[in-house]
Amino acid sequence: MKAGTNIFLGDSKEILKSIDENSVDLIFTSPPYADRRKNTYGGISPDKYVEWFLPISKELLRVLKPDGTFILNIKEKAENGERNTYVLELILALRKQGWLWTEEFIWHKKNCYPGKWSNRFRDAWERLLQFNKSKKFNMYQDAVKIPIGDWANGRLKNLSETDKIRDNAKNGSGFGKNISNWIGKETVYPTNVVHLSTECNNKNHSAAFPDALPEWFIKLFTQEKDVVLDPFAGSGTTLKVAQKMNRNSIGIEILPEYYNMVKTELDKQKNE
Repeated sequence: MKAGTNIFLGDSKEILKSIDENSVDLIFTSPPYADRRKNTYGGISPDKYVEWFLPISKELLRVLKPDGTFILNIKEKAENGERNTYVLELILALRKQGWLWTEEFIWHKKNCYPGKWSNRFRDAWERLLQFNKSKKFNMYQDAVKIPIGDWANGRLKNLSETDKIRDNAKNGSGFGKNISNWIGKETVYPTNVVHLSTECNNKNHSAAFPDALPEWFIKLFTQEKDVVLDPFAGSGTTLKVAQKMNRNSIGIEILPEYYNMVKTELDKQKNE
């Protein structure tokens, strides 16, 4: 039996109220960044961003399952010669709201072209912030294993005695190690830096991200028939990927032209 996809037209703050409490396994979304997409979404100023987002995140907290995960793709902006702090302020505000800030992933844009300003270089990365309702959440790490890589050729030779035991980290993080576990392995767990190009199939939206980005997180935090929510659906990338991966999904989009476009594409994909 195939999983289902639903997309709603309207404001996330209002539409989310109709979604059942504790019903979503993964929220993966990229809301409009501060002062960005003014021609499409109007732009939210940095000093108003937290105030704008908190009513939405309150509903996200309500609909997410206790063992679910919320991944927020967001990026700072530079103005007046320095980085704006609105993302950091949002993180602190979400923690006060009841979210646990459990991890931060970095999306490294492999094909980002070079550039410079008078006091900085071009960004080649974006944040993917992980929030949870509890410290125990579903995470399927084996689903995102990668080839072991060339580092093993040198690192796994002449191991020290410490490398052969589960030794507590010297920085107090509590994470141990046993490097010898990787001898003979073909795949290993990745780091929290996700290396993906910015190329995407959908050119009809100004802020579409590549299919591989939501795919990686859907693999990591969900299984088939789980529910994936994107409250800022945009070009529908998250929904289309979730549908291909046999996950149930819910999307919300405020602009009719994108809503209609995504709905048409989802229906077409479903019938292929």
